[in-house]
Amino acid sequence: MFFPIVSFGQNTKIKDFKITILSTMLSDTHIGEWGFSALIEADEKKILFDTGSREKTVLQNAKELNINLDSIDNVYLSHNHKDHTGGLITLRENHPTSFSNAHIGEGIFYSRPNAADIEHYILSNKNTLEKLGINFITHTNPAQVLPGLWTTGQVPRKYDEKNWSELGKMIDSNGNKVEDIIPEDQSLFFDTDNGIVLISGCGHAGIINTLDYVSKIIPNRPIYKIIGGFHLLNLNDDKLKWTAKQMGKFGVKYFVGAHCTGLNSTYSIRDFMNLSSKNALIGSVGTYITKIGIFPGYME
Repeated sequence: MFFPIVSFGQNTKIKDFKITILSTMLSDTHIGEWGFSALIEADEKKILFDTGSREKTVLQNAKELNINLDSIDNVYLSHNHKDHTGGLITLRENHPTSFSNAHIGEGIFYSRPNAADIEHYILSNKNTLEKLGINFITHTNPAQVLPGLWTTGQVPRKYDEKNWSELGKMIDSNGNKVEDIIPEDQSLFFDTDNGIVLISGCGHAGIINTLDYVSKIIPNRPIYKIIGGFHLLNLNDDKLKWTAKQMGKFGVKYFVGAHCTGLNSTYSIRDFMNLSSKNALIGSVGTYITKIGIFPGYME
């Protein structure tokens, strides 16, 4: 049986925050790519969420946005795919005072050899990353990675969302070759006076599975702002309507769909939830959200 992890009165609320997208497909004057990364600033704490795909995308976009990536101890990797981990080596080399702690989900280093017997990016580069001084911190269960900032750890798949290709294979902890359901998929969240804010890389565990799990970790709180990739692209209207209805039940009022969310899917979710264009939109490089609202930049 799952018991709430946070008891009433023990939940540390974040007073001020800013989440800035540093890698996604859409951009105006910056670099767009199939990938995701965002800098989370919460009170006096900073953590980089994912590192984009190409080696220099996040590095260059941060410079252009006048974002200083020095002295950020923690980086959070939502799952193993290269479009979320590909920039880590370059970021560590260029910012040696940052990213010494990499928070990962259990299963990120499972073997997933392709047809040419080549392993996936983060596993292939594990030794290189460790030699650069990066310490991997593995999460299976919900935990605070920093005071007030939570990881879901592995998310139970209560609903049959299946937000992955269903074609990939992996070697599990027992040595069996099984379907790669991306078991390490995790999201980061924090509570505020107005409700919970959630950041997702791809949401391979399912956006509704993730929201459901967060609502059990910190119960009786609306999850009112969500940002990131949610792998809703190519879903039919019936599935999108169901997703939108469930999102409403959890209290979502602000929705920034970036990366793999899908353009049409984001607009459909907005319509099904009767949200305004100011509250639900497609995120681009430089888009940021605060407790005040969403600031989309030129790609509004």
